[in-house]
Amino acid sequence: MSELVKAALIPIWSDGQGDRIEVQFNPAELSIDKGVQLAEIGIPGLFAPLQQFVRGQAERLTVELFFDTTEDGMGEEAASVTRLTDRVYALARVEPNGHAPPRVQFAWGETIPGRHLPSPVENQGRELFEGVVESIKHRFTLFSPRGIPLRATVTLALREFVPLQDQLDQLNLSSPDRTHAHVLEQGETLDRLAHRHYRRSGEWRPIARANGIADPRRLQVGRVLRVPALTLPGGQPAS
Repeated sequence: MSELVKAALIPIWSDGQGDRIEVQFNPAELSIDKGVQLAEIGIPGLFAPLQQFVRGQAERLTVELFFDTTEDGMGEEAASVTRLTDRVYALARVEPNGHAPPRVQFAWGETIPGRHLPSPVENQGRELFEGVVESIKHRFTLFSPRGIPLRATVTLALREFVPLQDQLDQLNLSSPDRTHAHVLEQGETLDRLAHRHYRRSGEWRPIARANGIADPRRLQVGRVLRVPALTLPGGQPAS
């Protein structure tokens, strides 16, 4: 008989990963929604507008978690189920050091949808779902004679969170014949940027010209740079 693998929530606080919160009972259902934003381009004479991809939308994971402490009894010895549910509720509270709720990872073995993606998008696969809490709903359904909550269902919704640089790395939009955007990080230089997008570190000048950079040694961290399409002599795109 195979070993039971418990689903878990893993908070990522401002000072690092927090304690793993294993669910008491594995959920019976798991819902993940993904959408994309499209723009319609109307061209006179056509019977239907053209569809232009604009951007992807954040995924949304929804799960119901069940908690129960009736095994401790319903009398004087009754234990409140909130000692379990409050650990989940805390994921929607603002952390003083981070000025925001933590990021949250939902892990459940290797079963998270989106892990086994086919080529050419296999590098966008994931081992767990990471997001921020969009909503938490508690529904208490059983109380002791003293009013202590003993049973609860928690509906948790997580909205996908992927840092910008991670998205750029996953998408691998580095074709030299296309224009890209890049957020400068600490220690990055134009020649390194040219090597990444053009595979030619010496081709940093087109990036400098496109962004009005007079001194490539003085770059502002966090600035979004336009990386123009690289063309070869004669106007042919680079490959």
